[in-house]
Amino acid sequence: MKKYLNWLFAATLAGGILFACSEDFLDAPAQGSLDNLTLANQAGVEAALISAYSMLDGWNADWGVFNPPWGGAGSNWVWGSVTSDEAYKGSEPGDQGEIQQVELYQWAPGNVYFNVKFRALYEGIARSNATLKLAAAVTDLTEGTRIAGEARFLRAHYHFDAWKMWKNVPYYTEADEDFRKANNEDIVPRIAEDFQFAIDNLPETQGAVGRVTKGAAQAYLGKLLLYTGDYSKAKEQFDNVVNSGKYDLAPCFHDFFTTDAENGSEMIFSIQASVNDGDGEGSNGNFADRLNHPHGGSPFGCCGFHQPSQNLVNSHKVDANGLPLIDSFNGSDVTATDAVDPRLDWTVGRDGVPFLDWGTHNETWIRARSWAGPFSSKKFIHANGQQSSVGWSNVQLSPVNIPVIRYADVLLMLAECEVELNNLERARELVNMIRERAGVCAQGADGNATTDLSDPGITWATYSVGTYTAAWTDKDAARDAVRFERKIELALEGHRFFDLRRWGIAKEVINNDYLPVEKTKRTYLEASGGFEDRHVLFPLPSVQIELSKKDGQPQLQQNAGY
Repeated sequence: MKKYLNWLFAATLAGGILFACSEDFLDAPAQGSLDNLTLANQAGVEAALISAYSMLDGWNADWGVFNPPWGGAGSNWVWGSVTSDEAYKGSEPGDQGEIQQVELYQWAPGNVYFNVKFRALYEGIARSNATLKLAAAVTDLTEGTRIAGEARFLRAHYHFDAWKMWKNVPYYTEADEDFRKANNEDIVPRIAEDFQFAIDNLPETQGAVGRVTKGAAQAYLGKLLLYTGDYSKAKEQFDNVVNSGKYDLAPCFHDFFTTDAENGSEMIFSIQASVNDGDGEGSNGNFADRLNHPHGGSPFGCCGFHQPSQNLVNSHKVDANGLPLIDSFNGSDVTATDAVDPRLDWTVGRDGVPFLDWGTHNETWIRARSWAGPFSSKKFIHANGQQSSVGWSNVQLSPVNIPVIRYADVLLMLAECEVELNNLERARELVNMIRERAGVCAQGADGNATTDLSDPGITWATYSVGTYTAAWTDKDAARDAVRFERKIELALEGHRFFDLRRWGIAKEVINNDYLPVEKTKRTYLEASGGFEDRHVLFPLPSVQIELSKKDGQPQLQQNAGY
């Protein structure tokens, strides 16, 4: 949701929201200029709900609270991507050193990035609860159940993201008054309850773009159940989404990352973005992701973060049948003669390849090539001419939505369930759906999509993508295939590290497969001690533990190992 109503909430809901305008979310003196009685009407409730949506991107234009904003990004590019084998911090040494500490697994509770992420999520929770509390005070509210369904969905989303980060976090409802709560409760049942309420009370379609639906709630409940290892119940929810007939894969892989098709059949739940909408700083243009554009001699001018890893690029190599080299992809680096999955050049900016319609990527676009590698993030780059006309480095501000859950993600999560439930052929069918779509179009020589993968104008790669034609009879091999497909399809979308961690293979992949090879390419990674047992959870921000004290005793307890 756009932030055009944020000004209202800076003035009106500082008291109603638990901690929106306070120094910290645990210390929120009432200071609003309008009281809840003034807001207790249809327009006030709808505005409160929009405010809850507006925190999905992790930014509310308050540099005093969310500084630096990059750690709070709803895309989780720092936490789900840079921590994994798919991306480096990027830029140059010394720039945003806190992200480099995260990448090197030097996780300290005092790192401000952890606190910014914590505060962004609990700001979203506060706004969701403020909506519910305000709605309860309106006697003539129309569509009250729909509004409550949306607010509880958003509350569940923010809590899930916090649980995914730290696991041991407090759960807040609109009834809470003392926000110094302990974090010793398993909050998964509370999250599930909110999603189920949303399923029961949300419509299948919404009139307003970006509003959550019944299908989004089913998909998200399925994701929660998948994360807890309940494959049978997760499958039920994913099957509901698939069988609803409301969703489908976009015709071309790149379609979903354009403003023309971003809210099409593949969108289930996404972070809405916009530019040139009246905000003088362009705050709605994926502000917390703005660093992730090419630097230097590129048309963007800044800042070269979130650079794809050589490991990710190599992962796109395919065999003679167009199938991924799951066990041997990283034996050598990709060359122009290697056959590759066409998703590579929709995801990664490479020298000599058109960077959409912005020109040909070249070495001047990289800030510190010898340090952070030769590649740029490409998946969420807007078309030339769609950039913001205002704000610092305005070309970086993008109107392209960032998906939280898209239909391809659901199909792959369902495939994962099918593997664990020994329905291997159904899993193969689902993966092949993703791969068939991947072969429909490629980055063309003119910067636009082409359906001719052998177009003679494509001189930088040989594109090939095939389907699995042989029956899947080996469960371990099927599991590997599904997981590898997630790596390719969802690359740079903030999922990878959380996937590795929930699969229980993060230590093996990071320490044995990724770092030993990458340390020979990116020498700064030699300082990384790799994944340790404590890294199964992030450290809770030390400032939040301090602020949770009641009678001198902190209510929040730090995660083990920190």
